[in-house]
Amino acid sequence: MLLVYGVVIVLAVWLVLWAIRVSPRRIRPDNALAILNERFARGEIDQQEYEQRKAALLHH
Repeated sequence: MLLVYGVVIVLAVWLVLWAIRVSPRRIRPDNALAILNERFARGEIDQQEYEQRKAALLHH
């Protein structure tokens, strides 16, 4: 019976750890700004679009 409890506990811990790793991570504003800076540096967006998006991020 002790073995059954041990297996249940191990499975519960594994399930919680799996759920934490799989859960979607929220993008924080500083992460969004870093992504925007990288896109601008790579030339994916022009200065006008960069400034518009940066202003939108900083106003929220």
